[in-house]
Amino acid sequence: MDKWDQDSVVARLQEAVDTARRMPSAKVIGYYNLWPTMVREPWEAMADQDYRRPPPGPKAIERMEETMRWMLWLEVEQRHLVWMRAKNYEWKDICRRFGCNRTTAWRWWTKAVGTIVEQLNQRQSEGVASCSKLS
Repeated sequence: MDKWDQDSVVARLQEAVDTARRMPSAKVIGYYNLWPTMVREPWEAMADQDYRRPPPGPKAIERMEETMRWMLWLEVEQRHLVWMRAKNYEWKDICRRFGCNRTTAWRWWTKAVGTIVEQLNQRQSEGVASCSKLS
């Protein structure tokens, strides 16, 4: 297997965010709606349809869980930064959240992703399993 690099880690983080978005929402069991069903015109009914993508498969969920375990190698603020960037937040929103300028936020993000890359490559060289690359 090839060594991990920054691009492959970023791609895996973005895949984990996408997988987390597609997970079914947790609902409380036992509650139901007593309102009568409203009869709508066909053009009105289109607004009620949920256009979510289908739920992820088991392999995607396993990769997401593995990716989330990588976050344990980072400090809490680094986790927030990496996850915000993986969710495609703009740099100005990230800078506002952390109270710094764009260059500083980018350096922090690069350092955090570099920490993940370093840990993955170290574990790979030691022969630790479950470091599959995104295909």
